[in-house]
Amino acid sequence: MTLKSIFLFISTVLFVVSCQRDPWDVDASEVKVDIRFVNLDSAFVSSDKQRLLLLHHQFLAELNEIYEYELGFCLRLGDSSDTTFLNSMKQFLDDPYISRLEKRISEKFNDLEKKRSEIRQGFQYLKFHFPGGKIPEHVVFMNSLFASSAFSTEKQIGIGIERYLGGNTDVVKELPYQDFPEWEKERMDQKYMSRDAVCSWIMTHYVEEVDGNLAENIVKWGKILYLTQAAFPKSDPTMILRYKEEDYKWAIDNEFATWQYLVKENLLFKIDELSTKNLLGDGPFTPGLPEKGPDRLGQFLGYRMVLKYMEIKGITLEELVKTPYTDILVEYEID
Repeated sequence: MTLKSIFLFISTVLFVVSCQRDPWDVDASEVKVDIRFVNLDSAFVSSDKQRLLLLHHQFLAELNEIYEYELGFCLRLGDSSDTTFLNSMKQFLDDPYISRLEKRISEKFNDLEKKRSEIRQGFQYLKFHFPGGKIPEHVVFMNSLFASSAFSTEKQIGIGIERYLGGNTDVVKELPYQDFPEWEKERMDQKYMSRDAVCSWIMTHYVEEVDGNLAENIVKWGKILYLTQAAFPKSDPTMILRYKEEDYKWAIDNEFATWQYLVKENLLFKIDELSTKNLLGDGPFTPGLPEKGPDRLGQFLGYRMVLKYMEIKGITLEELVKTPYTDILVEYEID
């Protein structure tokens, strides 16, 4: 074998190895992230009147947006003046249903260290790919009264831990069906908590919002889910997509049929709020497609599009978020 042949052989091997390398297989253990975790719910429940007022002023100063969101939007306690806050909080905590709800929360989440570790590690991976990327200052565990699973502001993430109690928990089963159908209760699983927190932050701070057509929104969600996968590289796609195993299998088996439906119905380039909601929004299934299939099949297609694009291009995640949706769309082929 000539020197030139050896060089070509080595180059070919290196190229194949580099193409086969898992882009998520990285070591982020040395990446530093400074995140403070606050258990707002526990602080409310375990504090006497004097300490509660002290914490109230501390949270107003330190947690600002997320705290106002908790008091105003989630708990609907009115203004945050001292007297109003104390009276409203006492009335809230004394409610029989709330008392039982708080008991279930304390039983289920008496130790949140595992969740804190998962979230911190997720942001280590994210920062590995985005060294200059934004990281939350606080992650706040709270009782959102079933208003929100994970919500991100400019500096914080709020996690409604009651939405991870599990569908079979008595206080969850008691929620009115017209507001919380069975499919929604079934998804209140604690295994998704860390995934939801990081995904919420990515959606808010890493992938730009779009007002364009359905295809652009599909690719946007593909980027969000791909980045979420990068933050949890050892997680199965079912976790990232929030799918049951059988739902994921159905989506894979019917990927081509789903794509054909979008093309045949001329939906891809429609700027239609209803179509976007149907293909991307939560529900018992995806409207317009077989009811035995899962919901959010537009998100699934977006994830598959970005996955295939990254396999072909091998670009960085920083480059991915800047890539026009049309570039990703034209590379999409179903095996």
